[in-house]
Amino acid sequence: MSEFVVGLTGGIGSGKSSVASLFADLGIDVIDADVVAREVVAKGSDALAKITAHFGSEVLTPEGELDRKALREIVFSQSEAKQWLNNLLHPRIREGMVEQAKAATSPYCIIEIPLLVENKLQHLVDKILVVDCQEKQQLTRTQSRDQAHEAQIKNIMKSQCSRQERLRYADDIIDNSGDFDALKANVQQLHQGYLLQSHDKSSK
Repeated sequence: MSEFVVGLTGGIGSGKSSVASLFADLGIDVIDADVVAREVVAKGSDALAKITAHFGSEVLTPEGELDRKALREIVFSQSEAKQWLNNLLHPRIREGMVEQAKAATSPYCIIEIPLLVENKLQHLVDKILVVDCQEKQQLTRTQSRDQAHEAQIKNIMKSQCSRQERLRYADDIIDNSGDFDALKANVQQLHQGYLLQSHDKSSK
Protein backbone atom coordinates (compact mmCIF):
# COMPACT_ATOMS: atom_id res chain seq x y z
CA MET A 1 0.00 0.00 0.00
CA SER A 2 1.20 3.53 -0.85
CA GLU A 3 1.05 5.62 2.33
CA PHE A 4 1.91 8.80 0.39
CA VAL A 5 -0.50 10.06 -2.29
CA VAL A 6 0.21 12.84 -4.79
CA GLY A 7 -2.74 14.48 -6.54
CA LEU A 8 -1.83 15.44 -10.10
CA THR A 9 -3.96 18.14 -11.70
CA GLY A 10 -3.91 20.92 -14.29
CA GLY A 11 -6.12 22.61 -16.86
CA ILE A 12 -7.11 21.06 -20.18
CA GLY A 13 -4.10 20.70 -22.51
CA SER A 14 -1.58 21.39 -19.76
CA GLY A 15 0.15 18.03 -20.18
CA LYS A 16 -1.14 15.99 -17.21
CA SER A 17 -1.08 12.73 -19.16
CA SER A 18 2.54 13.27 -20.26
CA VAL A 19 3.56 13.90 -16.65
CA ALA A 20 1.61 10.86 -15.43
CA SER A 21 3.36 8.68 -18.05
CA LEU A 22 6.78 9.90 -16.91
CA PHE A 23 5.98 8.98 -13.30
CA ALA A 24 4.71 5.58 -14.49
CA ASP A 25 8.01 5.07 -16.37
CA LEU A 26 9.75 5.52 -12.99
CA GLY A 27 7.73 2.63 -11.55
CA ILE A 28 5.09 4.72 -9.80
CA ASP A 29 1.48 3.51 -9.74
CA VAL A 30 -0.79 6.07 -11.43
CA ILE A 31 -4.54 6.10 -10.82
CA ASP A 32 -6.52 7.99 -13.45
CA ALA A 33 -9.78 9.55 -12.18
CA ASP A 34 -11.21 9.51 -15.72
CA VAL A 35 -10.61 5.74 -15.98
CA VAL A 36 -12.22 5.20 -12.56
CA ALA A 37 -15.19 7.31 -13.69
CA ARG A 38 -15.63 5.04 -16.75
CA GLU A 39 -15.37 1.89 -14.60
CA VAL A 40 -18.06 3.20 -12.22
CA VAL A 41 -20.62 3.36 -15.08
CA ALA A 42 -19.51 0.19 -16.89
CA LYS A 43 -22.11 -2.15 -18.38
CA GLY A 44 -23.83 -4.10 -15.60
CA SER A 45 -22.86 -1.62 -12.86
CA ASP A 46 -25.25 -0.41 -10.16
CA ALA A 47 -24.60 3.22 -11.20
CA LEU A 48 -25.53 2.56 -14.85
CA ALA A 49 -28.78 0.88 -13.74
CA LYS A 50 -29.67 3.97 -11.66
CA ILE A 51 -28.78 6.35 -14.55
CA THR A 52 -30.97 4.34 -16.95
CA ALA A 53 -33.87 4.29 -14.47
CA HIS A 54 -33.59 8.06 -14.04
CA PHE A 55 -33.00 9.24 -17.62
CA GLY A 56 -34.47 6.40 -19.67
CA SER A 57 -32.98 4.01 -22.23
CA GLU A 58 -32.02 6.87 -24.60
CA VAL A 59 -28.79 7.24 -22.60
CA LEU A 60 -27.76 3.70 -23.59
CA THR A 61 -26.03 2.50 -26.76
CA PRO A 62 -27.52 -0.45 -28.67
CA GLU A 63 -24.91 -2.60 -26.86
CA GLY A 64 -26.29 -1.56 -23.46
CA GLU A 65 -23.38 0.69 -22.54
CA LEU A 66 -23.57 4.33 -21.45
CA ASP A 67 -24.01 6.74 -24.37
CA ARG A 68 -21.86 9.55 -22.98
CA LYS A 69 -22.78 12.02 -25.71
CA ALA A 70 -26.52 11.57 -25.11
CA LEU A 71 -26.10 11.91 -21.34
CA ARG A 72 -23.82 14.95 -21.72
CA GLU A 73 -26.46 16.73 -23.84
CA ILE A 74 -29.07 16.19 -21.10
CA VAL A 75 -26.95 17.26 -18.14
CA PHE A 76 -25.44 20.33 -19.81
CA SER A 77 -28.88 21.72 -20.57
CA GLN A 78 -30.44 20.86 -17.17
CA SER A 79 -28.67 21.91 -13.98
CA GLU A 80 -30.89 19.64 -11.80
CA ALA A 81 -29.94 16.64 -13.93
CA LYS A 82 -26.24 17.48 -13.61
CA GLN A 83 -26.59 17.81 -9.83
CA TRP A 84 -28.38 14.45 -9.59
CA LEU A 85 -25.69 12.76 -11.68
CA ASN A 86 -22.86 14.31 -9.65
CA ASN A 87 -24.50 13.20 -6.40
CA LEU A 88 -24.68 9.65 -7.75
CA LEU A 89 -21.24 9.36 -9.31
CA HIS A 90 -18.83 11.51 -7.27
CA PRO A 91 -18.94 9.37 -4.08
CA ARG A 92 -18.44 6.20 -6.15
CA ILE A 93 -15.52 7.73 -8.07
CA ARG A 94 -13.89 8.94 -4.83
CA GLU A 95 -14.29 5.49 -3.31
CA GLY A 96 -12.78 3.85 -6.40
CA MET A 97 -9.75 6.18 -6.36
CA VAL A 98 -9.15 5.59 -2.63
CA GLU A 99 -9.40 1.80 -3.07
CA GLN A 100 -6.89 1.85 -5.92
CA ALA A 101 -4.53 4.09 -3.93
CA LYS A 102 -4.69 1.62 -1.04
CA ALA A 103 -3.91 -1.23 -3.45
CA ALA A 104 -0.89 0.60 -4.97
CA THR A 105 2.46 -1.07 -4.30
CA SER A 106 4.91 1.68 -5.30
CA PRO A 107 6.56 3.81 -2.54
CA TYR A 108 4.04 6.55 -3.31
CA CYS A 109 1.26 6.78 -5.88
CA ILE A 110 -0.19 9.44 -8.15
CA ILE A 111 -3.91 10.12 -8.58
CA GLU A 112 -4.51 12.08 -11.77
CA ILE A 113 -7.60 14.22 -11.08
CA PRO A 114 -8.34 16.90 -13.71
CA LEU A 115 -10.94 18.64 -11.48
CA LEU A 116 -9.19 18.14 -8.13
CA VAL A 117 -9.59 21.78 -7.06
CA GLU A 118 -13.03 22.27 -8.64
CA ASN A 119 -14.46 19.20 -6.87
CA LYS A 120 -12.66 20.01 -3.58
CA LEU A 121 -10.80 16.69 -3.40
CA GLN A 122 -7.69 18.06 -1.66
CA HIS A 123 -8.38 15.89 1.40
CA LEU A 124 -7.76 12.72 -0.62
CA VAL A 125 -4.07 13.49 -1.20
CA ASP A 126 -0.93 14.39 0.74
CA LYS A 127 0.46 16.74 -1.91
CA ILE A 128 -1.02 18.60 -4.86
CA LEU A 129 1.11 18.73 -8.01
CA VAL A 130 -0.11 21.20 -10.62
CA VAL A 131 0.99 20.97 -14.26
CA ASP A 132 0.94 24.52 -15.57
CA CYS A 133 1.44 26.35 -18.86
CA GLN A 134 0.17 29.49 -20.59
CA GLU A 135 -3.51 29.44 -21.59
CA LYS A 136 -2.48 30.01 -25.21
CA GLN A 137 -0.48 26.75 -25.08
CA GLN A 138 -3.43 24.91 -23.52
CA LEU A 139 -5.54 26.04 -26.45
CA THR A 140 -3.13 25.07 -29.24
CA ARG A 141 -2.26 21.71 -27.65
CA THR A 142 -5.90 20.75 -27.17
CA GLN A 143 -6.76 21.84 -30.72
CA SER A 144 -4.04 19.67 -32.24
CA ARG A 145 -4.85 16.71 -29.93
CA ASP A 146 -8.67 16.70 -30.14
CA GLN A 147 -9.27 18.51 -33.44
CA ALA A 148 -11.78 20.60 -31.47
CA HIS A 149 -13.07 24.09 -32.21
CA GLU A 150 -11.43 26.99 -30.38
CA ALA A 151 -14.77 28.15 -28.92
CA GLN A 152 -15.46 24.68 -27.51
CA ILE A 153 -12.05 24.51 -25.81
CA LYS A 154 -12.45 28.03 -24.41
CA ASN A 155 -15.81 27.01 -22.90
CA ILE A 156 -14.17 24.01 -21.19
CA MET A 157 -11.39 26.27 -19.88
CA LYS A 158 -14.02 28.69 -18.53
CA SER A 159 -15.80 25.84 -16.72
CA GLN A 160 -12.53 24.94 -14.96
CA CYS A 161 -11.02 27.08 -12.21
CA SER A 162 -8.54 29.76 -13.24
CA ARG A 163 -4.81 29.15 -13.45
CA GLN A 164 -4.28 31.50 -10.52
CA GLU A 165 -6.73 29.65 -8.29
CA ARG A 166 -5.30 26.23 -9.18
CA LEU A 167 -1.75 27.41 -8.48
CA ARG A 168 -2.88 28.74 -5.11
CA TYR A 169 -3.56 25.14 -4.03
CA ALA A 170 -0.30 23.73 -5.42
CA ASP A 171 2.34 22.21 -3.17
CA ASP A 172 4.49 21.61 -6.26
CA ILE A 173 4.31 23.05 -9.77
CA ILE A 174 5.59 21.63 -13.05
CA ASP A 175 6.05 24.33 -15.66
CA ASN A 176 5.19 22.55 -18.91
CA SER A 177 5.84 25.46 -21.24
CA GLY A 178 9.25 24.15 -22.29
CA ASP A 179 10.45 21.03 -24.12
CA PHE A 180 10.08 17.36 -23.20
CA ASP A 181 13.60 17.04 -21.78
CA ALA A 182 12.90 19.85 -19.30
CA LEU A 183 9.62 18.17 -18.34
CA LYS A 184 11.36 14.82 -17.81
CA ALA A 185 14.07 16.41 -15.63
CA ASN A 186 11.42 18.17 -13.55
CA VAL A 187 9.53 14.90 -12.97
CA GLN A 188 12.71 13.07 -11.96
CA GLN A 189 13.56 15.79 -9.46
CA LEU A 190 10.07 15.66 -7.93
CA HIS A 191 10.23 11.84 -7.89
CA GLN A 192 13.32 11.92 -5.66
CA GLY A 193 11.58 14.36 -3.31
CA TYR A 194 8.42 12.24 -3.13
CA LEU A 195 10.47 9.12 -2.40
CA LEU A 196 12.03 10.90 0.60
CA GLN A 197 8.68 12.25 1.79
CA SER A 198 6.98 8.88 1.47
CA HIS A 199 9.82 7.25 3.44
CA ASP A 200 9.51 9.91 6.15
CA LYS A 201 5.75 9.37 6.40
CA SER A 202 5.96 5.57 6.54
CA SER A 203 8.69 5.62 9.19
CA LYS A 204 6.63 7.78 11.59
